[in-house]
Amino acid sequence: MDASGENIVPMWPLLVYGAIVLSLVGVILGLSYVLGQHGKGRAMTEPYEGGIVSEGSARIRFSSQFYMVAMLFVIFDVETVFILSWAIAFRELGWYGYAGVAVFMVMLVVVLVYEWRMGALDFGPDGKKILAAYKRMQKPAV
Repeated sequence: MDASGENIVPMWPLLVYGAIVLSLVGVILGLSYVLGQHGKGRAMTEPYEGGIVSEGSARIRFSSQFYMVAMLFVIFDVETVFILSWAIAFRELGWYGYAGVAVFMVMLVVVLVYEWRMGALDFGPDGKKILAAYKRMQKPAV
């Protein structure tokens, strides 16, 4: 405390911490440069090199199923963050917060049922088609 009664925070711990961080970054970068490989292979100069020579085009088509799964993951991951933050502030929010999270969860269940009915969660082959093909194979040839 100084003469006016205010707390003065010393700056030296922050400066020491900053010096330690910068020295560690320098040591790590220096070691990676010294110990790293410096070879010049065929694939080393290509963009996004991995040490393997590229074959074909990178423009292959993916099913939209992959994007649907990614969107579902993001949606339900964000849902988890909202519900967790509600749980942390549960006592302060009271019944108003409980009603809000209940409506939110009902909406998420409705979206999940909709996605399920639209086939967004069908990851594998259709079981009915597989069974029909199996039954056709089992019929005796006439």
